[in-house]
Amino acid sequence: MASSSRIQSLGPRPGFSTLHRLRKKRKAQRLKDPLDELLLKMLTAQREMEERFLQMEERRLQRDLEVEERQIQLEQRRFELERDHEFRMFSVFAQMLSILKQNNSGSSSSGLPQGMDFSHAFSGTSGGPQEIRTTQLGQSTNKYSFYNRRDFQSSPYLSVRGNIASIFHGSTEEGYRAYHDDKYDEDKNPNGIINFGTSENKLCFDLLSKRLTQSDMNVIEPPLLQYPDWKGHMFLREEVARFLTYYCKAPAPLKAENVIVQNGCGSLFSAIATVLCDPGEAFLIATPFYGGITDNVFLYANVKLVYAYLDSQVSGTNTRPFQLTVDKLKKALQDAQSEGVKVKALILLNPQNPLGDIYSFSELTKYLEFAKRHELHVIVDEIYMLSVFDDSASFHSVLEMDRLPDPQRTHVMWGISKDFAISGIRFGTLYTENQDVANAIGSLCYFHGVCGPVQYKIAQLLRDKDWINQVYLRANHERLKAAHTFVTDELKTLGVPFLNRNAGFFVWIDFRKYLKRQTFEEEMLLWRRFLDNKVLLSCGKAFECSEPGWFRIIFADKTHRLQLGMQRVCEVLEQCEQELLNEERDQTCQSDSEGKADSTDEVIFVSHHQEPVSSAGCNLSDLIGLLQQQMRSSDWLQKNTVEQFAQEKPEIYDVFSKLVGKQ
Repeated sequence: MASSSRIQSLGPRPGFSTLHRLRKKRKAQRLKDPLDELLLKMLTAQREMEERFLQMEERRLQRDLEVEERQIQLEQRRFELERDHEFRMFSVFAQMLSILKQNNSGSSSSGLPQGMDFSHAFSGTSGGPQEIRTTQLGQSTNKYSFYNRRDFQSSPYLSVRGNIASIFHGSTEEGYRAYHDDKYDEDKNPNGIINFGTSENKLCFDLLSKRLTQSDMNVIEPPLLQYPDWKGHMFLREEVARFLTYYCKAPAPLKAENVIVQNGCGSLFSAIATVLCDPGEAFLIATPFYGGITDNVFLYANVKLVYAYLDSQVSGTNTRPFQLTVDKLKKALQDAQSEGVKVKALILLNPQNPLGDIYSFSELTKYLEFAKRHELHVIVDEIYMLSVFDDSASFHSVLEMDRLPDPQRTHVMWGISKDFAISGIRFGTLYTENQDVANAIGSLCYFHGVCGPVQYKIAQLLRDKDWINQVYLRANHERLKAAHTFVTDELKTLGVPFLNRNAGFFVWIDFRKYLKRQTFEEEMLLWRRFLDNKVLLSCGKAFECSEPGWFRIIFADKTHRLQLGMQRVCEVLEQCEQELLNEERDQTCQSDSEGKADSTDEVIFVSHHQEPVSSAGCNLSDLIGLLQQQMRSSDWLQKNTVEQFAQEKPEIYDVFSKLVGKQ
């Protein structure tokens, strides 16, 4: 009501025409207002500045894009130049080697040494990812050799990496291919090659074939024919966890979610190298070691291996030949770091291939603590853990520890190819508590999966502990021990030194006295002589052994093949020994006292008992071998020479000389 009264007090409202005239008048007055004109100019200038700013920003972004594109082009060009350079270097080396072969001489005018190491062509450091080795190519007229001419001719269809991969395959598989081309068969090919070089257990085929063909193994269900969890079917991972808990004596049940399954431990090495390292980084490993690891970690992941070199000398802190110590690991790590190589992990083989060593609990603890101090992952390969065939030896798994020094960086591998004598069924498993590592490796399992029916068979096999304990392991250990005894007795008869261990399928043998010169070229010539005599062994250089003349022989084979193979080995050694005696006889300027000892006077074998032992626990050969090994590892021979003895006790020396003269 109050508002209505106010409206009425204003008087009558003006008409439409009057209001329209007033608005036009006010609008005309506003346009002519100088403040309005100034405001308009300011808004126009602001708009122009914003447009100019946007244009400048667009030009800046365009320049950044052009710069980035130029950098990408430069990087691409640099990569192409590096690739072309590597390919040219590769071709040069190929041509050089072809010329050396064509010249057919031990040394060429080019000044190149006979034993050439081409690792620098593909690696920035001296102990690079793989040493591509040649051995007296010009002098080789034998049927078998590590390389032939085609191995060194680069293919235009392959990348540089592809050409390198083809050489890797040729260098590691040449003897194996020769064996498959001329494989021994008792009935069809009795003069074929006997394989003492490939680490396979050929003693238990009867047991495995019977077990794997039983009705509970032959199950085909829809889930087995479909894509599984790429880490492995859960039923298999659960069985693996229970199996490892039992046989590794784990203090607490292991978890299935920490288990990863792939088609062999080689695939696991490739996968773990890929997820732990960037290209060019490295793993630390003690030599000698199973050489296949080199290919596994390098070909896919471009990861190098840094070597902690072990030797056969027993002195100081080394109580056994080729003993691994923390000091040796530390030195190798420091040397690598000084060369700018970043080491990310330590590889441990337990039991060790090719030595057969089993690390004690205290040794394992020291190695793991060393790795923790330097923030290194530890990859423990325990693939021979159930192949300890003597009760006197005790195996300890890393998973047996109550508390790992660094559980997030400790990863344990195992597979069925060795312990269950079925290397043709590709199955390996990794146990890790680090879920980041597990997930990363799991993403690569797509490329390395195990088919469903095989996973089911493996689960059934691992589940059957009664058969494993009462039938398989008991028979397998007895057969391994008998085969090991046969081969080592033959070596003792020949007077050949060797490491006497109780794990694995192999004996590490010292053939150094059969080399004319202590070089890897002479070692390779001896390897070829064995192969020409139709027996395949593995030479020490294949395991990156630092001392030429060591060989690995596989004894896990049937008796008739062991007998024939050792007979062929003996024939080669007798020929070498006779040649050495003839050469020594021709050196008339050399006195008798300076001549070489007869092979039967050499060390018979290196005992697995490293500490002093009583005569009650050893036979005479054991004591002689231990005594001679201790003499060789000390300076006794240097201090007690013939000349010194003649000076100190001339009367005894004269009597002895007369007796020798009469004989």
